[in-house]
Amino acid sequence: MLNIVLFGPPGAGKGTQAAKLIEKYQLVHISTGDLFRMHIKEQTELGKRVKDLLDNGILVPDSVTIDMLEEEVQKNPDAKGIIFDGFPRTVPQAEALDAFLSSKNSGIKTVLQLDVNEEELKRRIAERRKISGRADDDQDKLVKRIDEYFNKTVHVLPYYQGQNKLTVVNGIGQIEDIFGQLCSSIDTE
Repeated sequence: MLNIVLFGPPGAGKGTQAAKLIEKYQLVHISTGDLFRMHIKEQTELGKRVKDLLDNGILVPDSVTIDMLEEEVQKNPDAKGIIFDGFPRTVPQAEALDAFLSSKNSGIKTVLQLDVNEEELKRRIAERRKISGRADDDQDKLVKRIDEYFNKTVHVLPYYQGQNKLTVVNGIGQIEDIFGQLCSSIDTE
């Protein structure tokens, strides 16, 4: 199975690149952000809890995120591979993902980090905010999300670097050029 973690801060282009990778490699896309938004929209109990946390710029607890993710993986037993977008965000989540995939005789093949500086992230999200209307793109929440990434989430990268699975790709440039770099990394693994 071709299991990929697509990593990067809010606004790095994960959604754009994930869509292209899914099409090329026939992958199942699991975005914790999309799952959270679906639960919020459907006003499930999980959605109500997640909405309250996200409204305050707080990460959803690992246990909730992991349970939801495992449920989603199990819905796709015949997948050629999965692209994980927005997960893992902590080392315990990465360890839990490894353990879960190992129990399914699988694992993460590669971790692709889209590297984008904070100034560019803010510019991109300001543009996205005009179009999407996403509540998590509001200016005050955006600052918290970017800070959360650079102060906490980025610490997951050494975990994968220690497994020789991490590739850093410059996320600034033409979408097709960035996509080509991602594919090159996947194809050489």
